[in-house]
Amino acid sequence: MRKLFPVLFLCYCALSGSGLRAQSPQTRPLRAALATAKADTTRVLLLADLSATYRYSRFDSVQWYAGQGLALARQIGYPKGEGRCLSRLGILMGERGNLPQALRIDLQALQLHTSSHDREGMARTLNQIGLLYHSLEDYRPALAYFFRARRLYQQPGIGDDSQLISVLTNLGASYEGRGQLDSAEYFLNQAYTLTRNSRTVNQSCWGNPLPYVLRELGLLHASRGQTAEALTYYRRSAQTAFPEHDLRSACRAYQYMAELYQREHSTDSSIYYARKSLSIGQTLPFVIGIVHNSRLLTNAFEARRQPDSILKYMRVMLQAEDSLYNPQRIKQVDAIGFAEQQRLRELEEERSQFETRTRLYILTFVLGSLLVLALVLWRNNHLHHRANTRLSTLNQEITQQKQEITQQRDTLGRMLHELKTTQSQLVLREKMASLGELMAGVAQEIQTPVGNIKNLAGISADLIEELRRELARLGLDTDETNNALDNLQVLSEYQRKIVRSGQRAASIVSGMLEYSRNSPGPHQLTDVNAFVEDYLRLTYHDVRAKNRNFYAALLPTLDPAVGNLSIIRHDLGRVLVSLYTTAFASVLQRQQLKQEGYVPQVAVSTKAAPGHIEIRVHDNGVGIPEKLRPTLFERFATPPTPGEGTSLSLALSYDLITKGHGGTLTVDTREGEFTEFVITLPLAGTPEPSLPPDLEPRPGL
Repeated sequence: MRKLFPVLFLCYCALSGSGLRAQSPQTRPLRAALATAKADTTRVLLLADLSATYRYSRFDSVQWYAGQGLALARQIGYPKGEGRCLSRLGILMGERGNLPQALRIDLQALQLHTSSHDREGMARTLNQIGLLYHSLEDYRPALAYFFRARRLYQQPGIGDDSQLISVLTNLGASYEGRGQLDSAEYFLNQAYTLTRNSRTVNQSCWGNPLPYVLRELGLLHASRGQTAEALTYYRRSAQTAFPEHDLRSACRAYQYMAELYQREHSTDSSIYYARKSLSIGQTLPFVIGIVHNSRLLTNAFEARRQPDSILKYMRVMLQAEDSLYNPQRIKQVDAIGFAEQQRLRELEEERSQFETRTRLYILTFVLGSLLVLALVLWRNNHLHHRANTRLSTLNQEITQQKQEITQQRDTLGRMLHELKTTQSQLVLREKMASLGELMAGVAQEIQTPVGNIKNLAGISADLIEELRRELARLGLDTDETNNALDNLQVLSEYQRKIVRSGQRAASIVSGMLEYSRNSPGPHQLTDVNAFVEDYLRLTYHDVRAKNRNFYAALLPTLDPAVGNLSIIRHDLGRVLVSLYTTAFASVLQRQQLKQEGYVPQVAVSTKAAPGHIEIRVHDNGVGIPEKLRPTLFERFATPPTPGEGTSLSLALSYDLITKGHGGTLTVDTREGEFTEFVITLPLAGTPEPSLPPDLEPRPGL
């Protein structure tokens, strides 16, 4: 009979395997409820529960139902439903091995649960976060999250025993990982007893957790060396997993059986169950199961010396391990977890401050009561001094009236002075407007001769080069020929200097034309982070197109809290191109110095601050000399980077930021080390109109 049992078990698994595509028992009633639901909030919660029924069978269904619910919740402004749907998407990211993204989604969902007072959703998300740390074998934070979830599930009002059983089992599994088998047995027995006695365990959208409980009980017996008992629990786990369509539990049960047979040196059985587990894990995909089973099969075939099979399963293992244990992702998980702990500490400090304020208010109230009592006691004395008080009040009123008359006089004088100043500024504005039109006309007239000079100088340089080649081809090695070649070389150098001077003149003319345009564009709501990064990469590619051998490290650090802002897109784009071009020119100049170990870097960062946002452009180039800093933002000043045109673009950038957006533009630099431009833009919207740039002084540094 004992020999017949494995055969019957395998037949049952084969029959159950044909039903892997079947839906969970809880799916059908939830679909029926969704079809008849009328309220949008009810539909959101039903979509979240439907996605949960597919969590261990169809990941695409999890994503579809949770995505539908998330879109509807955001459309109707339902934070509770939004948090639950995000929590389901966090499950999907964790099962696929993207632990940092799963942790981000879970923490976002946890904040929504907290704001909507959804204790059940909060408990479920805490349980999920604990599972993420459990998958990394980091049991200390995992246990902390599991215990927080258990405290919430044990509160009255949450009648889902399935999730409490899951938390208890997770606690037992974590203590198994730490080697504390007595504690593991305590929590696993609690979970098994509650599973057997619960009346609601089969009604939850999360399904019956019995396969999970049985599997962990088997692992506990295996840790104690009780092989027969462990196999019994593993088989029972696999049997109960298929009716619930719990492919994940079936995958883990087969994996544990394969590991147990490997320790017993039953290689054939180990390979058989490892392949079954790997097949199910790849179907989901369940990354942790893929890692363990591919490692089992690699070791088994390595013992048998079958290189083809070793290579096959080693590739699967390395690919899955890279997805799950990627050092960068583990660092991201640690960073996200640290940020969450920091947020919790800040909340605890706020709670402590609130309690302190409450005690202060109580003490203030007591002191106030004592003060009232003292006032009552001294009432008679107050009546005696009432006449003096009235006289003092009249004296204060007279003094106050005198001060008000004085303030009105000063205000009128100040207004008269402002009117005179405004009148002078209006006259000066008209004069400067005429000067701007004259400057635009002069620039237009100069533009064509400058272009002709550049073109003719280029043609002359080509003719000189051709003449040199002709002389060289004739092969005349005489003093006259050599003198002619030397003269042609000097003439070629003069032509190149003429071309560079023409380019500088063209740059000045272009800046004059840009500066003469004073009509602002429309304000548009814009994603600042995407806008800043797009212009960084466009400018970089433009610089590389002019210098193919130039490379630089681009380091964007963008704060998601910046969000959207109403800006003049064309003007801000011109400012960013100017700052980026200056930064690339600076690092290129330092690169040409050929310093050992130097890597050109241009970093851009955004940051949300109270009342404004900041955009910082940082480079590790040559910096700006001390003598150029006081006039950096003045028109036609010496450029900060030689060979890169004039500083008119920086002056124009300063005006576009300060006048067009009501912000500020400053610079911090250290010669030979770095330069950092800082843009601040207010959140209040379009600034009030102000004087034109020509009427105000340029700032220093």
